[in-house]
Amino acid sequence: MQVSLENLGKLERRMQVQVPAEQVSKEIASRLKQLSRTARLNGFRPGKAPLTVIRQQFGPQVHREVIGELMQSSFSEAVTQQQLNPAGSPRIEPRSIAEGQDLTYVATFEVLPDVALLPIESLGIDRVTAPVTADDIDAMIERLRKQQMKFTAVDRAAEAGDKVSVDFEGSIDGTPFAGGKGEKVPIVLGDNRMLPQLEAGLIGAKAGDQRLIDVDFPADYRATDLAGKRASFKVDVHTVEAPSLPDVDDDFCQTFGVTEGGVEKLREDVAANMRRELEQNLRTRNKAAVMDALYQANPLEVPNALIESAIRDMQLEAMRRSGAKDVSQAPPRDPLVEPARRRVVLGLLFSALIRREGIVLDPARTEARLDDMVGAYGDASALKRAYLQNADAMRHVESLALEDQVVDWVLAHAKVQEKPSTFKEVMNFEG
Repeated sequence: MQVSLENLGKLERRMQVQVPAEQVSKEIASRLKQLSRTARLNGFRPGKAPLTVIRQQFGPQVHREVIGELMQSSFSEAVTQQQLNPAGSPRIEPRSIAEGQDLTYVATFEVLPDVALLPIESLGIDRVTAPVTADDIDAMIERLRKQQMKFTAVDRAAEAGDKVSVDFEGSIDGTPFAGGKGEKVPIVLGDNRMLPQLEAGLIGAKAGDQRLIDVDFPADYRATDLAGKRASFKVDVHTVEAPSLPDVDDDFCQTFGVTEGGVEKLREDVAANMRRELEQNLRTRNKAAVMDALYQANPLEVPNALIESAIRDMQLEAMRRSGAKDVSQAPPRDPLVEPARRRVVLGLLFSALIRREGIVLDPARTEARLDDMVGAYGDASALKRAYLQNADAMRHVESLALEDQVVDWVLAHAKVQEKPSTFKEVMNFEG
């Protein structure tokens, strides 16, 4: 077999391969001989048809099959001989495939780049840290109280935080407009779910009151036909209700599934959930910091074939998340080009780092990652069993665990500066 190689660019190669006619003919003859042992032809007993008849009947088909298989096998042999790592499938153009002639074809393809990682010790990375404090737990308990807030009718003027039930009808220059009418609409004053001027105009109102409130629609209002215009709302107030928060007692605890241990057990459960969510968030943030540092420090030319494959994967992932079935519902390609390039580069960098440092997946990491993934669900043990019985699901868990292991390895060897933060900052939590 003769092979000639041409560089078309940094990663694109064109390779011409020539397989001797003798090898092609020998393979065709071998296939026809095998076929003659089992072929059933009219007028002949099975396996007794002359080879000339077999060739006449099946020769063209066998020739096509042999040519196709030889192009695949010889390409694999040729890239191994040339010490190349193709990225994706080649584009093959046959040049000579006639029987009795050398098989000649040209394969055009991209190769994987050589990855020369900069020393990890040279990377500067900020690692965010944060605790869960008693004050954070108090704030979370207070949020849970607000989720259980009850409203009770009162005979007084409405205040901020009260809930009012109203009928309203809006008009612009005396003309009602679409969407400007509602009946017995509950409004919690201060929640900012309605236009601010409308909520503010209801402060001080009592049940049975009628008010006329002027409201200016913002210039960027979602209904463009109302944007920037002034409307008048006629409002009838049906009820005014004051909020009340539940006491943090055994009844309150039972609302959240705590039947024994009371408030202390509730605080333990809340704290455990907060720590789990915080650790997940910190892991995501610090993993992103490691990836950013690797990506910026190791610019890499990558094959278009891998980028296009990553784009298709990202489109399919988005369709699965949204429940879309039709390919026409896939997100557009162009906004995904750079994220796909980043995904490919980081995949190559991680693989190179794993090979260079001999990093091997620690089974305990997989176990911990799986426990972390199922821990937030009610029947965690049943979900864990389901994962363990699904090979594809476990491969995904192992991939995530290995990524975590590589990230921790980088953090252990890079120039890391601790960046203390708080639960509220990291989780964007408002009590």
